[in-house]
Amino acid sequence: MLDLTKLKEQLEYIDSKRCDLNDIIRHANKIAIVGNGGSNAIASHIANDYTKVLNKECISFTNPTQLTCYINDYGMNEAYWRFLNDQLSHDTKRYNGLAILISSSGESDNIVEAAKWCQQESVSFISLSGFEYNNRLNRESKSPSCVLNYWVPSCSYGVIECAHEIFLHSILDI
Repeated sequence: MLDLTKLKEQLEYIDSKRCDLNDIIRHANKIAIVGNGGSNAIASHIANDYTKVLNKECISFTNPTQLTCYINDYGMNEAYWRFLNDQLSHDTKRYNGLAILISSSGESDNIVEAAKWCQQESVSFISLSGFEYNNRLNRESKSPSCVLNYWVPSCSYGVIECAHEIFLHSILDI
């Protein structure tokens, strides 16, 4: 059962962070969002909303043909950073590119590798995770390239995924 008390706590925290998120998103000209499973669905939803409502060039790595092509050619652990490289590396300096990396557990190898790529290439990124505070994505998010780290203190996928989507969606109503 979804713990509504924990979700309510996150809603209060989100309200305090939405101005930071708003500033970051509004200054980015091109945004690429990646995640796995439910986080991938969040990436698709938010990419569409940011494009439609904010008039941002925003893409997600959700096309099955594209996903399987990258996974086949590079393997699961490299696929996401390779996608970000193809989408953002040429545009980052000129277009102020931004990556949004979503992993409920913070332990997804492909998302952690994407964070490492962002650091190496000085690409700004936002990280979203949950479960243990010291998860691998949070540790990688201590770099200057990470412009915002949002961690949900819960071990419930339902709470974490809902909080991530609400957090990313929160700036659309400002």
